[in-house]
Amino acid sequence: MKFKKFGKALLMSALSAGVILSITSCAQSYSVGFLYVTGTVTSGSSGNGYVAGFKIDHNTGKLTPINGLNPPVSSGGANPIRALLLGQSRFLYVLNQGVSENPPGAICTSTNPCKNSNITEFELGANGVLTPQQTFYSQGTNPFRLASDSSGNYLLVLDHDSPDNYSGATGLANGCTQALNGASTCGDITVFAIDSTTGRLSLVQNKQVQVTTTASGTQNLTYFPVPANAIDFAFAGSNVMTLVGTPATGDTIFPYGYTSTTGQLSITSSNLSDSIGSVYNATALVYAGGYLWVLDNDPLTVTLNGVSTTSPSQVIPWSVGSNGALSSTNSGPIADDPNQKNPVYLVVENKGTQGTRFYVANQGVPQIDSSLPLSGVAGWIINSSNLPTEISPQLSFGAGAGPVCMVEDPSNQFFYTANSDAQNVTGQVLDQISGVLTPLNQSSKVASDYALTGPPTWCLVDGRIGN
Repeated sequence: MKFKKFGKALLMSALSAGVILSITSCAQSYSVGFLYVTGTVTSGSSGNGYVAGFKIDHNTGKLTPINGLNPPVSSGGANPIRALLLGQSRFLYVLNQGVSENPPGAICTSTNPCKNSNITEFELGANGVLTPQQTFYSQGTNPFRLASDSSGNYLLVLDHDSPDNYSGATGLANGCTQALNGASTCGDITVFAIDSTTGRLSLVQNKQVQVTTTASGTQNLTYFPVPANAIDFAFAGSNVMTLVGTPATGDTIFPYGYTSTTGQLSITSSNLSDSIGSVYNATALVYAGGYLWVLDNDPLTVTLNGVSTTSPSQVIPWSVGSNGALSSTNSGPIADDPNQKNPVYLVVENKGTQGTRFYVANQGVPQIDSSLPLSGVAGWIINSSNLPTEISPQLSFGAGAGPVCMVEDPSNQFFYTANSDAQNVTGQVLDQISGVLTPLNQSSKVASDYALTGPPTWCLVDGRIGN
């Protein structure tokens, strides 16, 4: 595998639309946009979900609940794990993963699929209010990730278990076997086309793989198989990259080619799998700043064939070729802050005067004793030699306990994390020169923590200007 340097593309490229939505600020007294947070209510084991919304004050970063979303609205299902704004911020799609019912609260499996899972569409009003519209369903079970292409014409759902993996798929030949060189089980990607007027979703069939059914003969698959044990996925240029693997075998990247005019995913003989080195406990995959970032969890020792390998907590950027092949960057793996644990999300920020920066949200673990690493946000700046230097090393920026997501506001002044353990949203001010994050209550004399109805699961921003 060839090594390539961080080029000017990383320093100058625009941010991925899925990470940050940017606008230019002119006036000095208005709401610069809206922040939406999904989560679950705290009572019972139903996992009933909610969507909360806040106005973001341009001057102070203060959050004010949106009228009509206080209290929050129902997410339309259970355990809303992801959400996307599309259609020029006219439609919000919430992916409800669902919950196990046998027994309640257990981990969903191929034989015990999640219940009350769906994709719920909301329409956004001019004041940020959400109105539920229609409900849609992925082809597989246990859906847990959501993504869209840059045009906003297609919506993709990553299912942990394909329709072949559970007893309800009677009469189907095994699509996993035919698409993935004999695999007996797999996950899948369900692709939907988006109606630009109504936001309605319609299923895109897999034109590359056909199967034979006992009832209907030969027909196209209604999903796109991916290897078993999917972890995350992301669009990267003309490819859809899926992170898969287990601690026992190690993690890899499975790339699909993507056709933007049809929504079709295609496998070629040359891109069945990309190695990502000694990664055994990856948690997330993010495409930002023109690079694909793999977040790998804290040190984990794995023994394979009598050889023990320790995988450090790290952030690994990759260049992505036209066929989905990965090339290492000049930096190589970047060690996570040693005082933090469990990296779950990353934001690239390139509006500062000193070049590109990136920030990693570390979810941490329940604090059993003081020796365990903390949750928080760590930041790095890409210096003149195209290598990252940590901003204020060994200093945890002002996230609450257990951040699950992180966003930068549309005016590039503030950062917000939604924190599962603390059940709140925490705001920080971004210093454009140093990159340091300072809690809102220290810099603008407004509250830095905002309570939520229950544990949050995801957050996103809308760049429309409100009064």
